[in-house]
Amino acid sequence: MTSVPAPVPSTSPADSDLVRAARGLPVSRTPVWFMRQAGRSLPEYRSLRAGTAMLEACQDPDMVTEITLQPVRRHGVDAAILFSDIVLPLLVAGVDLEIKAGIGPVIADPVRSVADVDALPGLEPEALGFLQTAVRQLVAELGPTPLIGFAGAPFTLATYLIEGGPSKEHARTKAFMYAEPEAWSRLLDKLAVSAAIFLRAQVDAGAVAVQLFDSWAGVLSAADYAERVLPFSRSVFDALGDRDVPRIHFGVGTGELLPLIGDAGADVVGVDWRIPLDEAARRVGPHRSLQGNLDPAVLLADRATVDREVRRVVEQGRAARGHVFNLGHGVLPDTDPGVLTHVTELVHELTAR
Repeated sequence: MTSVPAPVPSTSPADSDLVRAARGLPVSRTPVWFMRQAGRSLPEYRSLRAGTAMLEACQDPDMVTEITLQPVRRHGVDAAILFSDIVLPLLVAGVDLEIKAGIGPVIADPVRSVADVDALPGLEPEALGFLQTAVRQLVAELGPTPLIGFAGAPFTLATYLIEGGPSKEHARTKAFMYAEPEAWSRLLDKLAVSAAIFLRAQVDAGAVAVQLFDSWAGVLSAADYAERVLPFSRSVFDALGDRDVPRIHFGVGTGELLPLIGDAGADVVGVDWRIPLDEAARRVGPHRSLQGNLDPAVLLADRATVDREVRRVVEQGRAARGHVFNLGHGVLPDTDPGVLTHVTELVHELTAR
């Protein structure tokens, strides 16, 4: 049997190791990026953001460009992910919200009735000029490094709208889902349309991959997810049409949902730290790649522990069609940036073809 030679590093982001791994093609080394790599763990980020509110920063193209580039420069990661926030499309559409320190997104008037659903404003593509400006600037600066666009999935955005902010139980959300099925469908349909508009704007400006974050989908049973959530996540990916970009789909606590998350239209299924990647590969099947899944807390441990766990994730990731090394959730604020740089270098060293 003739072996397939590994490609030389590409000068095109559309043929980068990230995109190739997402499609199950040979890579020169396992690509690495980190959720929340741009942001609070970096002193240069904290310095730049001083005095600027989060959602204000997300709408400043020059600030978005610089913040997105910071971890690429510092860590040598194989992809940039657009600096933004999961609730930004809601704000741009006209929802009254703010991000409160120590709490997270807070909605002034939560969705609690059928009338509230019908009154929810929709996102207009014309309102996203700032976003496309930022993406175009980034593509020009990044050169061969791919840019990942992202959006929040309909269910996770619905939880913020209904709960009024972050929640552990998501009890109001699930109660509304059960009690008002028609209004629930209209709500998620509206949010799916907005998410698709948000992603299309990024892809059309030059992003070469997208990630849909369904952060809180893990609170659902597989049956509820399949019936009441999956169709709307699928519609987000379907709305990208023939735009030839890999689709990454990620949620927290979704070990029991992994096959369904893939069925929503993902090329890559993001996996949190609760399930080994070789088991995730078995659940997802041979037709999708995996992303993940080092526990972010490991980065706070000693170097020997970090190295051992990185090696484990790399080895287990070999069971997948393709593997994008990442964390099982976002970088923790207290993480030493030097550890992220080390992890990037170690993965590259372990997987160089």
